[in-house]
Amino acid sequence: MLNVFLTTDVELWCDGWRDIDAKFPDAFRRYIYGPTPTGEVGLRYQAALLREHGLTGVFFVEALFSGRFGLEPLSEIVGLVREQGHEVQLHLHTEWVDEWLVPPMAEVERKRQFMRNWTFEQQQILISEGRARLEKVGSGTVNCHRAGSFGFNADTLRALARCGIAFDASYDACHGARESGVAPGRWLTDVCSESGVVEFPMTVYRTGTGRLRHAQIGACSSSEIEGLLWSALEAGQRSFVVLTHNFELLNAAKDRADDVAVARFRRLCAFLSRHRDCFRVRGFNDPALPAPGPQPEPLRSPLWKTAWRNCEQVYRRRYA
Repeated sequence: MLNVFLTTDVELWCDGWRDIDAKFPDAFRRYIYGPTPTGEVGLRYQAALLREHGLTGVFFVEALFSGRFGLEPLSEIVGLVREQGHEVQLHLHTEWVDEWLVPPMAEVERKRQFMRNWTFEQQQILISEGRARLEKVGSGTVNCHRAGSFGFNADTLRALARCGIAFDASYDACHGARESGVAPGRWLTDVCSESGVVEFPMTVYRTGTGRLRHAQIGACSSSEIEGLLWSALEAGQRSFVVLTHNFELLNAAKDRADDVAVARFRRLCAFLSRHRDCFRVRGFNDPALPAPGPQPEPLRSPLWKTAWRNCEQVYRRRYA
């Protein structure tokens, strides 16, 4: 049986850094709830759909924005996840740190986008502060982390271990892997042990044209993801990590549903529910997680599926 992790990065942005206090209420509504003329497709919709299919979702909730806007909106986000029975884990976008009303440390006068832009000691502070804020608003046990934009490094993993967080999901061979300095000279493609924590890398695959791509709702067709799940099961892979975002089922303007992305998400939920004898959808608080092991080559998807996805993406850009 293949262990599948349906992970959602939960974050919000004010479309720039000017006048963010005035922009925040509307940004929160659009990014978190995703209202559209045909109904919501944001966080509440996604969490409810997962529950409807009997699936456990892992929601990596960005916590550092609350240093500017307080714990109440963070509590609202965590409540939307927890009331549907899903797991809350730690997500950190460090672009927020210099916006805090009371900085968590000295020397935060400029933006630093990635976790790897901070020292080992500073990363410990950010991890501890983010986890404390989540747990204060009722997240439950936080034992896994994902760096914003996958911008972590080996210091991040050591800082997590020092803070008592056992798991990380920041490694993505398509984004920032080389810059991280983690496992130089090789790809991480399955659960492994690195720098004192257990790493669950994003699932990646070779497209029909040979390019490396990760398994994301907005970036892969349904036929690609379903085919990759069967391939991973057949190959004996231990984990399969899928990515989406709370706003990923919206169009770029955040004012309408992206019908293609919505259909992909709904189809994946139905597929995993229908084949629960082959795929175990779980979270990181599950006591029977897969053990680290050898790193397989990236999965492969045929050219015709790549071509079909490209057609879907053209349609999305034109009509979504």
